Amino acid sequence: MSESYPAYWEADIVLRDGGTARIRPIVPDDADRLVAFYQRVSDQSKYYRFFAPYPRLSAKDVRHFTHHDFVDRVGLAALVNDQFIATVRYDRIDASGRPSGSGTEAEVAFLVQDAHQGRGLASALLEHIAATARERGIRRFVAEVLPENRKMAKVFTEAGYTQQRSFTDGVLHFEFDLAPTEESLAVMRAREHRAEARSMQRLLAPRSVAVIGAGRNPVGVGRTLLRNLLAGGFTGPLYAINPAAADPATGLRELDGVPVHASIADVADPVDLAVVAVPAEQVPDVVADCGAAGVRGLVVITAGYAETGLDGRARQRELVRQARAAGMRVLGPNAFGVINTDPEVRLDASLSPQLPRRGPLGIFTQSGAIGAALLEAAHRRGLGISAFASVGNRADVSGNDLLQFFEEDEATGVALLYLESFGNPRKFSRLARRVAARKPLVVVKGGRDTRSIPAGHAAAITRIADSTVDTLFEQAGVIRVDTITELYDAADLLAHQPLPAGPRIAIVGNSDSLGLLTHDVALGIGLRPLLPHDLTTSATPDDFRRGLRAAIDRPDSDAVVAVVIPPIGAGGFPSFPGSGLISRTNPSPLAVTPPLDLGPLAAALRDSADRARRAAKPLIIVHLALPALVDQVNTPSGDSPSDPAAGGAGNRVGVPGVGAAAAPSPGGSAGDSPSDASVGGTAGVGVPSGATSPAPTPGGSAAAGEGVADGRAPGAGSAAASDSGGSAAAPSDAGGARAAGAGMPQGSAGDSPSEAGVGGTADGGAGDVPGVVFGGTAEGRVPGYPRPERAVRALAHATRYAQWRARSAEPRTIPEFEDVAAQQARVIVAEALGRGRDAVLDAATVARLLACYGVHVEAGAQDDADARQPHDGVFVDTTVSASVDPAVGAILSFGLAGVASELLGDVAHRLIPATEPEAASLIREIKAAPLLFGWRGSEPVDTAALEQLLLRVSQLVDDLPEVASLTMEPVRVGRKGLAVLAADVRLARLPARTDLGPRALA
Repeated sequence: MSESYPAYWEADIVLRDGGTARIRPIVPDDADRLVAFYQRVSDQSKYYRFFAPYPRLSAKDVRHFTHHDFVDRVGLAALVNDQFIATVRYDRIDASGRPSGSGTEAEVAFLVQDAHQGRGLASALLEHIAATARERGIRRFVAEVLPENRKMAKVFTEAGYTQQRSFTDGVLHFEFDLAPTEESLAVMRAREHRAEARSMQRLLAPRSVAVIGAGRNPVGVGRTLLRNLLAGGFTGPLYAINPAAADPATGLRELDGVPVHASIADVADPVDLAVVAVPAEQVPDVVADCGAAGVRGLVVITAGYAETGLDGRARQRELVRQARAAGMRVLGPNAFGVINTDPEVRLDASLSPQLPRRGPLGIFTQSGAIGAALLEAAHRRGLGISAFASVGNRADVSGNDLLQFFEEDEATGVALLYLESFGNPRKFSRLARRVAARKPLVVVKGGRDTRSIPAGHAAAITRIADSTVDTLFEQAGVIRVDTITELYDAADLLAHQPLPAGPRIAIVGNSDSLGLLTHDVALGIGLRPLLPHDLTTSATPDDFRRGLRAAIDRPDSDAVVAVVIPPIGAGGFPSFPGSGLISRTNPSPLAVTPPLDLGPLAAALRDSADRARRAAKPLIIVHLALPALVDQVNTPSGDSPSDPAAGGAGNRVGVPGVGAAAAPSPGGSAGDSPSDASVGGTAGVGVPSGATSPAPTPGGSAAAGEGVADGRAPGAGSAAASDSGGSAAAPSDAGGARAAGAGMPQGSAGDSPSEAGVGGTADGGAGDVPGVVFGGTAEGRVPGYPRPERAVRALAHATRYAQWRARSAEPRTIPEFEDVAAQQARVIVAEALGRGRDAVLDAATVARLLACYGVHVEAGAQDDADARQPHDGVFVDTTVSASVDPAVGAILSFGLAGVASELLGDVAHRLIPATEPEAASLIREIKAAPLLFGWRGSEPVDTAALEQLLLRVSQLVDDLPEVASLTMEPVRVGRKGLAVLAADVRLARLPARTDLGPRALA
C-alpha cells in the first residue's frame, strides 16, 4: 500500500540550543544525502544502530532506507543546510515481529550525527514519527537498545508515554503506547519552551554582531544601525559588511572605528547575529552567506515584503524557509529591531538612537511606529525596560516566542505586548495563562473594532465579538488595555508596587473634591473605596504622614491612594506649574512669591510608601499640577543617575530623524503627550517634531537631547534600501536505539524554567511584588497619576490580576470522566472524514459520537411535543456550544435558548479545556442566570447536571480537535436532570500543523 508524498508532514522545529532544523519525509532523491550523512556518523553510533560493525551502506540498504510507502514504512529526516543531520524510521510489524500491512505495532529506530548530538533531535523526531504513526493506525512502538546506549534509553524513558521495559539476551526491549498522556504532553511543552526561549536568547544576547549594509552615508539605515550599536555600548565585537570593501580603491576599511568586510564569510571569528539592511533583492544572497558562515540569527530591517502584495508575500515565505533551513531564526522583515539593556550585553540593534534605561518592563510590538512610541513613552515617564523587540511583519519570530523569553528572563518583571494578529492563537492562550501565573502580562490589541490585520501578517481574522476576546483574555490572566498611556499606567503599578490583596481602597489627601472624584471613579469601576479622609487644604507633611499611616494600618484597606493638590494659602501657591494665575509678561510685584518647597511633602510620601510596601499594600499618588512632587518622591535628594542602562534618564529615545523634544517628567501628564492616543486604530502615534529643549531626568536634571540628522530612514522599520550596493554548551545527547545519536532531555536546573516568579514567590500570592525592583529611581518607586480615572483604572487592573493570580495558584484540575470512550469517538471521526476535508454529521452519527462522552440525545424529541415536556413542568431551555475560532482557539459557550439571548449577546464563554470552577462560573455569568436559580419564587433547576454537561463537551472538543463546531439546542434543564433535545456537529480535517500536534514552527 502506498500514498503520495505527505507534504503536510514537513515542519520546521526549534532545537534545544535555539537553532532550527527542518523535518520532512525521506524520498528516493535523498540517496546521496543519506550516504553522505552516514559517512559523517561515528563507528560507535553505527554500532549502536545496527548492533554490529557497519562501516558503510550497501546499494540495497540505501534503496531500502529511501523508498517508503508512507503508510507501513515511513522515514523522516532532520536537515540543516539541505544536509541530513538525523533520521528516524518505523516499519509496521505483526504480533510475531515480522513486516505487516495490517498490524498496529511498528519498530522504530533513530540515527543522529555525532556533531549534532545534544541538540534534542531524537526527542523532536520521536514526537513527529509518533504523530505520523498514529495517523496511519499504529498504536504502539517497539525498540531495542544496547545497555551501554544509556542516552537513547533515556530518550524513551523520559518521553512520557505509557511503556514497558524488559531485558532479554543482552538487549533492552522497549514497548510504549503512542496515545498522548498528560506526562508526554507536559514533556513536549517543556522542551518547546526551553528551545524557543533559547532561540530568543540567541537574538537578544549575541556575543557578536554584524551589520550587513553599513556604508559611508551617515544617515543610511545600515550606518545608523551601526552607530546605534556603538552608542548603546554593545559589549561584544562589531563588524560592518559592505561589498565595496572588496575594492581596494574605495579605501573602505572601517566605519566609525568598526572594521568593514566585503562579506560575512571574510569575518574570521564567529558571528552570532546579523542585522540586515540591504535592498530586498539582495537579501537571499545575504541569508545564504549567513547560513554558510554559521550565523545564529537574523534581524531583517529591510522592507518590501508581504506588506507590498502577493509578490512580496512570496519573497517573505522564501526568506523564512531559507533562514530556517540554515538553522537561523528571523526577526522581521520590515522590523524596527531589538534592544537588550542587560549591562553585560547592551544591545541596541534597532532604529532607536539611544539605549533605554534599565528596568523591569519587557516590550514586544509588531508595529515599528508603535514600538517607537512605546520607547518614547517609557522614557517620558522615567520607566526602564529589560528587553524590546519590534518584529515588523512577524514572518518568523512572534509574540509567542517573546513570551517564552520573558517568562524565563529574570530581568523582566512585567511583559507588555502590542499585538495586531496571532500567528498561533491556541498556543498564545496556553502560553499567556502560564506566563501570567508568574508575572503580569499587559496587552494592547489593535483592530478592536475592525478585527482586521495589517498587510504582511499571515493570520486568520477572528469571527467572534471583541467583548468575547476580552472575556477570554481575562480567563487567561491577560490584562487588556486600550492605549499606550493605560499600558504604562498599569505597568508602572504592577512593576513597582505590591499586588493589592482585594478591592478595598483607602483615599487620603488634602482635597475633599479630588478625593470624592477618586472615590466615585473607583466605585463605578467595580472597586470598593472607603470614604475619603480629607486632611484639608492646609495639611502639612506630618498630616499626610499620619493620615497615610492610619490608612495603611487599617485592616479593611487593600490599597492606598494619596490625593495631593498644591496647598492653598502656602507661599508659592500662585506659581505652581500651569496655574496661569499671574501674567507671565508683567507680573505684579505683590504676587511674586517664593517657589513651593515640595521636599518635606515628598519625604512624607516616600516614608508612607515604604510603610505600605512593608504592609504589602500598593500606594499611589493622584496629583493636580504637581509633577515635580512625584519626581522628588521617586528620586531622593542627591540621586541623579545618568547612565541609561543603570537607571538614569540618558538621552531621548524615540523615532529616528526627529529632534529631541521637551520630555515631561515621569509624574507629568503623559496623557497630554502623543503616547496618550489610542493605538487600536492609527499608527500615527509618535513623537512631536521640531522641539529641541532638553529632557529632564526623574531627578530634575536636564540631559541634552540627541536626535539624528534629517534625511534618516523613517522609524517604522521600513528600510527599503541601504547605501551598499551567547548560548551554553550543549550537553551530550545520545547514541542510537537500533538507532544511534538520539537526543536526551536534560534534567539540570539550567534546562528547566525556574520555579519561582520574578520578584515574588512561585504561588503568586496577592501580597508579593511581581516585578523586579532595581536600584536608583526604581527602588520604592511610587506611581503618580495626574487624573483620578487613570490611577483607579490601573488599580482595578492590578486588583483583578491579583485575584486571577490567586486562583491560578490553586491546582487547575481538568475533570476526566470514567465512562468516556475516546478511542471509539476517534474512529467515528476518522470514518466521517474519510471522504473529505470536512463533514456535517447526520443525527444518528451525532448521537453515537456524543454517547461516547456520556451525553444522551433524546431521539425524536424535536418532533414529539409531549416528549419535550418535563413531567413536573419546571424547566429552562438553554444552549451549549463549542467552536474553534482562528484567533483564540477552542471556546465553550453557554446561554439561554432563543433569539433574545443571541440578539442581546447574553452568552458566556470559556477557553477549552475548562475546569469545574470555570464551568460553574460560566452558567452564572449570563445576565439571565437568575432564571436557573429560582427567579421570583420559581423552582431552581439542576445546574449541577448542566455543569457536568459543559465539562463533558469541553473534554470532547479537547480530545477531538477535528470537531470544528458543536451545538446542542435546546438543552432542557429540569429540577432533576436535563435532556439534550437536538445537537449538530461539524468536523474539519486538521490543518497541516496545529498546537495539538508535535512541536513545529508556524
